[in-house]
Amino acid sequence: MKIATFNVNGINGRLPVLLKWLESTRPDVVCLQELKAPQEKFPEPVIQDAGYGAIWHGQKSWNGVALLARGAKPIETRIGLPGDPDDLHSRYIEGAVEGVLIGCLYLPNGNPAPGPKFDYKLRWFERLLAHGATLIAADYPVVLAGDFNVMPTDLDVYKPERWVDDALFRPEVRQAFRRLLEQGWTDALRSMHPDEQIFTFWDYFRNAFGRNAGLRIDHLLLSPAIAGRLIGSGVDREVRGWEKASDHAPTWIKLGSDHKKKRTPKAKTRRQS
Repeated sequence: MKIATFNVNGINGRLPVLLKWLESTRPDVVCLQELKAPQEKFPEPVIQDAGYGAIWHGQKSWNGVALLARGAKPIETRIGLPGDPDDLHSRYIEGAVEGVLIGCLYLPNGNPAPGPKFDYKLRWFERLLAHGATLIAADYPVVLAGDFNVMPTDLDVYKPERWVDDALFRPEVRQAFRRLLEQGWTDALRSMHPDEQIFTFWDYFRNAFGRNAGLRIDHLLLSPAIAGRLIGSGVDREVRGWEKASDHAPTWIKLGSDHKKKRTPKAKTRRQS
C-alpha cells in the first residue's frame, strides 16, 4: 500500500497538478491539505473520474483537508480533532482504508510567534497529543499524515540559524513533536533516511526551489501496530518544479502486506470536535 500526503495549496486552482501526479504515481491513499475550498466546491466528480473516492472537510478560502482512496471511498470515522468544540477550522479528517486508519491533518502555522496564532498552534498540538495517545492505546494500525508545520531537527531546514524564532522551528513546537514520537509513533521518512537532508516544502520566493532552500514539514507517522510494515518512503520532489505547482511536494510511504489484520474504528457521525 502506498500512502501519500500532499499540501495542494488550493485544490481547484492546482487541480491539473494533482491529477497529473495521481495519474503518474497512482498512490493507494492520499491525504490532502489546504484545499482552500468550501465543502460544496470540492471537485468530487473530477476526482472520481481519476479513479479515487473521497471524503473531505472544506472551509472557504482557508484550510481544508481530504482523504482519497484509489478505487474505493474511505470510511469516515472522524471529522475535526477532539478537544475543542468551538474550533471550527477544517484541519483534521480521519478514515479507514483497507484496514488502516488514516488521520489527515493540517497543523496551524502559528506565525507570528509569540502571539495568539502561536498560542492556538500549541493548543492544537496538545489536542493532537491527546488524540494520538488514544489511538496508540487502542492498538490500531494508524498513519498520521499531513502538513505538521514543524521542522523537527536542524537536518530538516536548510539554514537552521535563520529560523530560530519562527513558529515552525521554535523549541516549544519541536518539543511537542518529540512528545508525539515518544508516544510510540515512527517518523517514517526519517526512519528510512536517518542522515539525509530531505525537504518537502520550498517557498515561492528567492528561487528557494532552485537553490534547494527547503524545509521538511510534511510528515507521515506510523503507530506501533503498523510501523513494521514500512518498506519505502520518499518525496516526489519533481512535482514542485511543475507549472503552477504547490509550494509543497507529495511525500509518501510504502507498506508491505499485513498478515495479522487488526480492527479499525467503525464509521461515526460527522462532527466530532
